[in-house]
Amino acid sequence: MVLRIGYVREHFCSPLLQFEAEDKGSMFTLVECPSGTGQLISRLTNDEIDIAIALTDPLIAGIAKGSEAYKLVGSYVTSPLRWAVITGNKPSTYNQISDLQGSTIGISRNGSGSQTMAYVMALQQRWATSELKFQVNNDIRGLIDSVNDGTTSAFMWEWFTTKPFADAGECRFIGQVPTPWPSWLIAAHPTRAEPAAVRTFLNNLSRHVRAFASAEARAGPSVKFVMETFGYPETDVKEWLDAVEYPEDCATIPWNVIVDTLGVLQQAGAVASPEGDVKRDRFLNLDVVKLV
Repeated sequence: MVLRIGYVREHFCSPLLQFEAEDKGSMFTLVECPSGTGQLISRLTNDEIDIAIALTDPLIAGIAKGSEAYKLVGSYVTSPLRWAVITGNKPSTYNQISDLQGSTIGISRNGSGSQTMAYVMALQQRWATSELKFQVNNDIRGLIDSVNDGTTSAFMWEWFTTKPFADAGECRFIGQVPTPWPSWLIAAHPTRAEPAAVRTFLNNLSRHVRAFASAEARAGPSVKFVMETFGYPETDVKEWLDAVEYPEDCATIPWNVIVDTLGVLQQAGAVASPEGDVKRDRFLNLDVVKLV
């Protein structure tokens, strides 16, 4: 089967784009989801994609809240994600994270990483998570427009993706919140995506991830690819590459990633505490993934 792979077109997906150029549609096609993980989960639910490369926290939160549209099959990025806290470009009362308490936070979609990380931010600031107010603004353009027209105070998005907008004076960074978990996992529909096809895809993706993340590639070819594909300045690309980590094998997930992420999400009030032990087969497709 030709798999439909949902993804967000960001610098993190560079190895996937290199794989696509080699594959030429024989194994998979890409389906861009610019609104992020909330949109990826929605498209898995609506039979619009078979696999999603998406943020760890909303994927795990979705299953914890009862979604049966997908199970986890692998890892994509093992380093934390650096979330910028972003407000409007004009002087305002929002100049640091503590100024946001009680205000309305912009998010892309309900269940997105921009929402779950707002809960984490509230936890770090010792705010009551029940006080959080959200406004859905769909995508990066809607989020930037919202902080500039005053309907929201701030939003959270990956640092380097939004840095060009800040450099252009469209918005301001007032802080950052790194994820307390590895940033990207891979999920697949439990019945539509055949295990053999998913394993083949993950094995080949692993090959491209290892090549992109090698010391030799980080010293030149990977920097050039990201600059040419996404238009980022060389200094930003090198700073990101110095910090990002990919797995050796994309078909693996450490079980503690699931348990630890759930623990933080429960503490932040983003998901309810489970009754009894967390069942592995609820979160993982054990016909595909290898626990490490």
